[in-house]
Amino acid sequence: MNIDKRKLTVQILSILGIMLTVELAMIYYHANYDKYALSSFCSINNFVDCDGAAKTDVSQFLGIPLAYWGIFFYLTVLFLTFVDRLKQVKFLKFLEVFKNPMSYIAVLGTVAFICSMILAGISIWVIKKLCILCVITYFIDFLIALIAIKGGKEYFLSFKTTVLDFIEGAKKYPKTFVILLILAISFLTFSGVTNNFVPHIKKSQEIKKIMKMKTNPYKADGNILGADNPDVIVELYSDYVCPMCYINNIMLHRAVKEYKNIQVVHYNLPFDKECNPEIAMSMHPGACFMARAAISSKKQGNYWGMGNLLYEKHPMNESELIPIVEQLGLDKTKFFNDMYSEETSKSLYNDLEKKR
Repeated sequence: MNIDKRKLTVQILSILGIMLTVELAMIYYHANYDKYALSSFCSINNFVDCDGAAKTDVSQFLGIPLAYWGIFFYLTVLFLTFVDRLKQVKFLKFLEVFKNPMSYIAVLGTVAFICSMILAGISIWVIKKLCILCVITYFIDFLIALIAIKGGKEYFLSFKTTVLDFIEGAKKYPKTFVILLILAISFLTFSGVTNNFVPHIKKSQEIKKIMKMKTNPYKADGNILGADNPDVIVELYSDYVCPMCYINNIMLHRAVKEYKNIQVVHYNLPFDKECNPEIAMSMHPGACFMARAAISSKKQGNYWGMGNLLYEKHPMNESELIPIVEQLGLDKTKFFNDMYSEETSKSLYNDLEKKR
């Protein structure tokens, strides 16, 4: 019995690649969806960090995790090593279009290795996180390409052979080719646009999108945000200098527009030692000043209108606050009298006490 050593070696490498990418898929899942998961064995430090790499936006392509792409690649290579036997089966006769499987494997391995080198560059210089298991797959990709074709002129001819065989196969089975092409393009477009298969990436991109917003497109005025008789009440503790609070504010305004049974109740929690005794240093200077402004505007029926503008404008003194008061149509004299009143101080104190 003659054994094709090259084909056998490629099969072994493919199986090893499948095992590694399945492990990478599990690491990807635990890193992004299992909050109780322990760190993976290949998360050694801040740089050699499989978990950290799995959490980044570059851990997916067209909305599909790279680990899944790897599994698909190695399964395809493994399939091609058996295709000569499979096409001898009567109902699999259509596999005859695969005339030169080792040439296809060489091309796929080369493309995979080039992509691997790009990913390695991104890992080292962009995200500064290196996945050891990923690096091993890069070498496997290189070996598969190297072994599939011996090298030299034959190697370069494999690219031409692959293209010509592909064209011939498409001509022989045009309907099947068109259907598969449409299905593939539709699926990849859907996954890439919606990111439904990588919800954590979708969330990350949504947050980045909100961070770039100069104004709140969902903003509401008045003292009540959401339903008058809600089924769900969301309590928000924030200050008007906090960047993440700005994002939360937009997201909650969006939520009350999309869900009619929610109400958001805001409590002032300024990280500013001017009014917050638990803050040793002024982390967010001006936050107490803005909290007073928000409470004062509530007495004229526009707490949320003022809050939105405070997040956007960050007024640090009265002269910067006056245009905002005028924009909201508030009585300036009453506003500033209320802002420094004992009642406002007590309201701010009660908000701070509620969080303790």
